[in-house]
Amino acid sequence: MPGPVQNLFGTSEAVRVRVGLEPVYNAFESLALLHRTEDVSGLDEWVTRTVAALTPEQREKHRLVMVGLHYAANPDGNWPSFLDYVAHLSAMAPDALRDKMLQIYIRVRRDQSVTCPTMLDEPLPVDLDAVLANPDSYVRFLADRWGAEMIEPELEKHAYAYVMDPPAMQALIVSHLREMWHNHLALEWERVRPMLQDAVQAAQELDLSGADDLQAASLITGQELDEESWRPLLKRANQIVFVPSAHVGPYLGQFCERDTVRILYGARLPEGVAFSAPDLSRAEILVRLNALADSNRLRILKRISELGEQSSLDVIADLQLSQSTVSRHLKQLTATGYLVERRCNGAKCYKLNPNRIQATLQALSAFLLGR
Repeated sequence: MPGPVQNLFGTSEAVRVRVGLEPVYNAFESLALLHRTEDVSGLDEWVTRTVAALTPEQREKHRLVMVGLHYAANPDGNWPSFLDYVAHLSAMAPDALRDKMLQIYIRVRRDQSVTCPTMLDEPLPVDLDAVLANPDSYVRFLADRWGAEMIEPELEKHAYAYVMDPPAMQALIVSHLREMWHNHLALEWERVRPMLQDAVQAAQELDLSGADDLQAASLITGQELDEESWRPLLKRANQIVFVPSAHVGPYLGQFCERDTVRILYGARLPEGVAFSAPDLSRAEILVRLNALADSNRLRILKRISELGEQSSLDVIADLQLSQSTVSRHLKQLTATGYLVERRCNGAKCYKLNPNRIQATLQALSAFLLGR
């Protein structure tokens, strides 16, 4: 069943902010993480273990469904279970499934501040016949909507073949999601669900009276969210749903519908909540320690501790590593809160957050020694 609902702001108005289990979004996010292992480190071991178990052909098919056909496969409502959602996709008219994706492409307005795209209230006229005339025109359309740097042309050309054959698109999405659920996710979901239910209950015990959207988000997720990026996203939502995940590690996932934003965060025990859940405490400690369990990440922290704030270019030069490798390390250290990121002179700069380091040591001591 869908997760419990609570008005965290304690008013009599319709619920706007809540925490829920959201099994469909939870499962879909876990599957989406499988194609992110090359971009980020620190995801739950189920993610890396599952990726390793897939053949190259299965990985490519997964990227096709979760990236090239993402907005056809992506949930846009709520269902009691993941298989109920897949059954819904199977029952849709194939053209309607394809058009669901194309309508999002038509309405999107480029916005790279967060991963949720902004939708135009009045979309610009689009000649879909011209867009779908050939694979190149389709890729150009996507590049114009999302930015060329966000598009993988060969992947999108592969997706184009399915866009032009809606029954084949539907069959591919439905069969792949069912296969991934039965072969990789069903048993894992049963294993982690009790912990996630504890995370929902623990978050519902937070006292957020007087907190605004951004403050509530920080208290629930345990992360300091960038105000410039996150406040506009939260402000435009009629409903904000926080969803604890067992697999997302230190990162945040987002699902955006027209009036609802769902934010997936690492399942945790919020500070100040009198709720006993050793599995939650252990899960959060593992996420934090994972960020420290790498020689290069420790070198980054040590150098910034000694020299003060450093730019990403400084870190790349100091470590003599590739830009992509350093970017992965900095993303993980920032997401876990050990580094604070800001924009400086057109680049990103990082400074140490000693409070997070002390909090990690205290959490480990409390977990192991009861202090």
